[in-house]
Amino acid sequence: MRVLILGAGVVGVTSAWYAAQAGHDVTVVDRQPGAGLETSFANAGEISPGYASPWAGPGIPQKAVRWLFMRHAPLILRPQADLETVSWLLALLRNCTSDRYALNKSRMVRLAEYSRDELAALREAVGIAYDARMQGTLQLFRKAAQLDGIAKDVEVLRQYGVPFEVLDRAGCERAEPGLRQSASPIAGGLRLPNDETGDCFKFTQALAKLCAAQSVRFLHETEVQRLRADAGGVQAVVTDKGELTADAYVVAMGSWSARIVRPLGLRLPVYPVKGYSITAPIVAADRAPESTLLDETYKIAITRLGERIRVGGMAEISGYQARLEPRRRRTLEYSLESLFPGAGDVGQATFWAGLRPMTPDGTPVIGATPVPGLFLNTGHGTLGWTMACGSGRVLADLLSGRPAQIETADLAIGRYRR
Repeated sequence: MRVLILGAGVVGVTSAWYAAQAGHDVTVVDRQPGAGLETSFANAGEISPGYASPWAGPGIPQKAVRWLFMRHAPLILRPQADLETVSWLLALLRNCTSDRYALNKSRMVRLAEYSRDELAALREAVGIAYDARMQGTLQLFRKAAQLDGIAKDVEVLRQYGVPFEVLDRAGCERAEPGLRQSASPIAGGLRLPNDETGDCFKFTQALAKLCAAQSVRFLHETEVQRLRADAGGVQAVVTDKGELTADAYVVAMGSWSARIVRPLGLRLPVYPVKGYSITAPIVAADRAPESTLLDETYKIAITRLGERIRVGGMAEISGYQARLEPRRRRTLEYSLESLFPGAGDVGQATFWAGLRPMTPDGTPVIGATPVPGLFLNTGHGTLGWTMACGSGRVLADLLSGRPAQIETADLAIGRYRR
């Protein structure tokens, strides 16, 4: 079957890999000159299935109000006064209940755990290199109240058999020795020893080369303008360089996915939530993180990538603009310097922003749509790197008409129908 994949980020490229491995004739289209040059370019670098959690949860509306007045706020609201933004925010609020949080987290952990296994199998099969480290993830709590509130997350971890450790400050310092230099209060942490880290951009570029060696075609610098469809389904993709046809079409365009399918009558609640990162060279290895640390107070991940430290996080709701805001850089620098002082040269750090494609329930949208021939693989939010391989494998199975190895019905767009 001829498969046309729209988008060459980590989700689009993994979709291409698994579809090609399933025997399909695959073409990938992207507006950038190479793979992984937008949201996949400088994300936080963590592969953390156990921490796969929706942003919407009980208590979040109250926390959001407090966050807005923090000096180093994890949430920044600059909403656009349009129906798309308002509808998405209202849907997010509807998911801020205990029952919906537990349901959404269980879906996300299921997919993320499966994805971690698929990544390990891929790495073993092809020897792909991307500054990978397999030394776990530590969620660090600066306040005792944060540590006391982990019961629901631990319950889901137990349900899915995910190994974990609840640590005091001394335990956190054993896991991350660089914390011994920190003067910040540390109440404790939740550590997942099986989590991994790695450079998503390096992985995406390397896998794209492997795809090309398997006869996958990449049409770069080609902008997707719209889908041409009739009652029989999608007939072609209209680009700035002409029309492209296939037997199946996969939308993996991140935050722009919703806009490209909306003219077909599909309500896809994927919205851009901007995140920021800095990448600093390591200048004191003994002070640097060993793996990934999640600073729960500021919702920031600090990750070691080879001889670099990647610091990424925050959620800014400001539409489809990726403008760099200097104040966000100062927040990233503060998180790093307060926990790992002197580890990296922040003066030489590069500064980046990207638009994460978020759904209001946190779960990505993967699978067929009511439009014949049209499939989705989008809406992974902050977890595109964590979920990419599993999502690509699931999509390839669905394209091929064979059962996936995990439950997928609740990942499809149909869950949003009233």
